[in-house]
Amino acid sequence: MSTTVSFRTLLQRFFTQRLMQQRRASPHTIASYRDSFRLLLRFAQARLSKPPTQLAFEQIDAPLVAAFLDDLENGRGIGARTRNLRLTAIRSFFRYAAFEAPAHAAQIQRVLAIPSQRFMRVQVGFLTRAELEALLAAPDQHSWSGRRDHAMLLVATQGGLRLSELTAMRRDTLVLGTGAHIRVLGKGRKERATPLTKQTVAVLKAWLREIPDRADATVFPSARGQPLSADGVQYLVSKHVAAASKTCPSLQQKRVTPHMLRHTTAMELLLAGMDRALIALWLGHESVETTQIYLEANLAMKEQALERTAPPEGKPGRYRPDDQLMAFLKSL
Repeated sequence: MSTTVSFRTLLQRFFTQRLMQQRRASPHTIASYRDSFRLLLRFAQARLSKPPTQLAFEQIDAPLVAAFLDDLENGRGIGARTRNLRLTAIRSFFRYAAFEAPAHAAQIQRVLAIPSQRFMRVQVGFLTRAELEALLAAPDQHSWSGRRDHAMLLVATQGGLRLSELTAMRRDTLVLGTGAHIRVLGKGRKERATPLTKQTVAVLKAWLREIPDRADATVFPSARGQPLSADGVQYLVSKHVAAASKTCPSLQQKRVTPHMLRHTTAMELLLAGMDRALIALWLGHESVETTQIYLEANLAMKEQALERTAPPEGKPGRYRPDDQLMAFLKSL
């Protein structure tokens, strides 16, 4: 390939040849990378006053990428995990560019040298049963959108679906007869079946009467009939959490995301006594060890374990104030 290849051509070939043809990346990976570059190109357009089709490869340099990542953090308030996810997509493109545009090797290496951001691992958040019930009751079911949102939240919390799996649901992925379940294509192109309760089946049957009767019809469409975007689902969740917090004040202290609903499913299954291996299969985890995070976050199970133990007896000590000079040094 010529070293004068345009950035536009290089990016298009990265998606069509590298990701789709050579790596056969999953639709979820392609969608994630696509969203990352849409954000990057919008930032570059605003920063350089050039439309994306006119951008030169040398303009997408390390300072621009670093400024883009900083803008995501400061302007959009994203966390370190999401920042690193965007950086992963950019790195993948520049590794591809290293072979296709070797004349830009120095620029490419500087971009690849941008470090991922370290972050503190916190316990997963989840909703209690009271919070979950308040959230499911929040949508106004007298409206079309309210009935859609109620069905979507119910499926999300009962099925433990990823956001991408939820928005990609079509009529032909639902089996609502005997052995009711949803067929889901998860990470790594791995298909799994998630069972549905009778109540969820009843809600879905009623909802399906309100969307087009086609096998490829999106189960939870926007008002225009298109699949909901990730931002759209987050907006709807936040909207209903705000309404539910009026009757369940504890929701005001939590930042509820679509992924937290997936964590809630896992905690419900764990509290019901389901084995970790089955929970991993239910959620589509690659490894059973991934499910360990729910054991770490489950305070109730830790308290039950504590009650069954015979802890050593402690003896309260007597307080003695430090020497003033030692106290001063300790305070430094």
